[in-house]
Amino acid sequence: MSEPQELGIIGETEEDGFPVVYRFVNELPHPDTRIQYSWLTVISWKYDGRKRNGMPPEGINQQMIGLESDINDSLEREGLCRHAYSRTGNSLKELVYYISDREQFMAAFNDALASHPRYPIEINFYNDAEWEDFQKILDLFRGEN
Repeated sequence: MSEPQELGIIGETEEDGFPVVYRFVNELPHPDTRIQYSWLTVISWKYDGRKRNGMPPEGINQQMIGLESDINDSLEREGLCRHAYSRTGNSLKELVYYISDREQFMAAFNDALASHPRYPIEINFYNDAEWEDFQKILDLFRGEN
């Protein structure tokens, strides 16, 4: 059973003197969801943000939006991942998801993005059954919303 889509919020911090913008839902999902999706998956895209106060150049930003949109429209819709948060700033974009199966996710990821250009991304997986990484984001912005 799918959970209703929650509205996201935007939060901003500073890192090395640059703004970093986070987008996330301000609550942990249902415990059953957290049990099902135990692998933290971080898709990182480094870029040169020196000319835009740490933010991506417009063309690269549009590619990032397309990447995130296709992940959400295919993999998340198929139940292969749950979006945790996105962060942009200080020359780094991270799309962070929780998944249940790394091989299944990567196969679907490659299929969904087969028509895309090759992106300069790195994907890392961490076992985070307690959703501690996402809890840190919630704690960071607790009381600021």
